[in-house]
Amino acid sequence: MSNAPAPEPLYWVKSSYSGGQGQCVEWAPDHAATTGEFKVRDSKDPHGPHLTLTAGAFTGLVTFAKSHG
Repeated sequence: MSNAPAPEPLYWVKSSYSGGQGQCVEWAPDHAATTGEFKVRDSKDPHGPHLTLTAGAFTGLVTFAKSHG
């Protein structure tokens, strides 16, 4: 049995780059600020899987979204 505290629930925020045609991406900014891990998920499937990205990979994702939006 572990004495580690239970993880806090993630607070998800919809990306400002999400389009109006179903391309909805959410990320957990508080988690990123605390841990350096950038969690990203599809807002249409909130109980589905999510990606955990490094800061560099997250920057690359945002750059890609800006250039294709």
